[in-house]
Formats: sequence, C-alpha cells, structure tokens
Amino acid sequence: MSSENFLIEPETPRLRLRQWRESDLGPFAALNADPEVMAHFPAPLSRAESDAMAERMRGLIAERSWGFWAVEIKTAASLPASFIGFVGLHIPRDDLPFAPCVEIGWRLARPHWGHGYAREAAEAALTVAFDSLGLDEVVSFTTLGNRRSQALMARLGMRHDAIFEHPALPPGHPLRPHCLYRLNAADWRGARR
Repeated sequence: MSSENFLIEPETPRLRLRQWRESDLGPFAALNADPEVMAHFPAPLSRAESDAMAERMRGLIAERSWGFWAVEIKTAASLPASFIGFVGLHIPRDDLPFAPCVEIGWRLARPHWGHGYAREAAEAALTVAFDSLGLDEVVSFTTLGNRRSQALMARLGMRHDAIFEHPALPPGHPLRPHCLYRLNAADWRGARR
C-alpha cells in the first residue's frame, strides 16, 4: 500500500497544506524566478531546477507523509484554490553543524507576503511536528540578512541559538553566514496554553 494513503495534510482556517500537484509547477517556477523572493538564496531557479525541487518535495512527502507542503488559500467551492508557495518540515543536510535535526521552512510568492499566511501555515506545521510526530525540537535557519524570516522565527517562539557557516556555499560567499533558531516542544506547548 502506498504511503500516500497516509499523508498528513494540515489545514488552518484560511490555508491548506497538501501534497504537490502538476498544476503547482508553473506558479512555483514563477516564485522561484522572482529575484526578490530569492534574494537570500544564491540565485533564482530555472524552470527545470524549480520542477526538480517540487518533485523532490513531493517524493519526500510520499515517503514520510510530511515535508515541505504546497500551500493553497482556501476559496469558495465555486473557485479554484490559489497556490501560494510552500511551508513545512524537512530533514536537512547531514553536514550542517547541528544535524541531525528537523527544520521548518517556507517560501511564498511575493503577492502573498504580509498577510500572515507564512505564520499561520508554520504554526500548523509545528503542531504536526510536536503533536503528531512527537519531535523534541525543530530548528530554522537563514542568511543573516533575511530579517523577514528571522522575525517570523521569533514570532513563532523560536530562539536565536548560533551563527554558522552554511557548508553548501563557498568560503567568502556573502550568503554563507547563517543564523540558527531553535524551538523545543515544551516551549511550544507552554506558549499555546
């Protein structure tokens, strides 16, 4: 039996976090090609790179039942839902100095910034992490200049822990210095009481 029969697909009042669909590829490629969305990454992605990334995320969700979910805004039954990006959980590279771990991450199309969608979806993902998966801790990390993501990490109750050099980027690269944030299950549950 396929693990896709047991997918975890959280919902919030406004959003659905779900498995990836073919129809997500075009809008996902558009957001990955946006220089402002990708300002804290080495470069915007080509269509082929974006499609490959979506396929990797789809495959990991099918394998684990959770991951970086596609996020859509719920709409009236007569209207199609609107894909806005991804939010979710991921097991990052083994060569990170704080591995093994599970990270929470997000990437939304620019027109959907500033509406609280990233926080709403991230809170749903953290509920899965701590209540469904029983994780003890979730981390998040970004470049030092990504103040928007750091602010969201703080709003989620995450605490700044360290600055580290991301091993995927060469020494001297301006995006190599990253900051690490952590959130443990006890603090998450305490803040929700």
